[in-house]
Amino acid sequence: MKDQSTIVEILKAQFGDAIQGSDVFRAQLSVTVAPESIAELCRFCRDDARLGFDMLTDLTAVDFLPRQPRFQVVYNLYSFRDNDRLRLKVPVEENQTLPTVESVWRAANWLEREVYDLLGIVFEDHSDLRRILLWDGYVGHPLRKDFPLHGIPQKVVYR
Repeated sequence: MKDQSTIVEILKAQFGDAIQGSDVFRAQLSVTVAPESIAELCRFCRDDARLGFDMLTDLTAVDFLPRQPRFQVVYNLYSFRDNDRLRLKVPVEENQTLPTVESVWRAANWLEREVYDLLGIVFEDHSDLRRILLWDGYVGHPLRKDFPLHGIPQKVVYR
């Protein structure tokens, strides 16, 4: 296992101000990353021999309404070689887009679609950004904190 402060030092040396902070909670390192740098940083985390985070285990998001920025997209990475985990957090304003990491990890395809479907966060240059859980005509994004508890009446068209 790598020393967590070493991981942060490597990332700061490569990305400078794009690393907005870091913290450790229950022995897991989290690094906050500027939105425009996430794709490049993920590729670096995968390809750099010192890091070797070769698996995207999960990609999700949290709505912190009324906090600004409203959303936080979370990337959970894993290194098979070192049995290490790294959490990357990206603050995202409402209506702000993020670059896709689909070219880094193919698994991001479905995970980014899920975040788009349930929270409405758009990933630039995604190969197939469309709803994955809800039907195409569904109005709204049900994991947003301002989504009504009883939902929005939907018009369902049966074919």
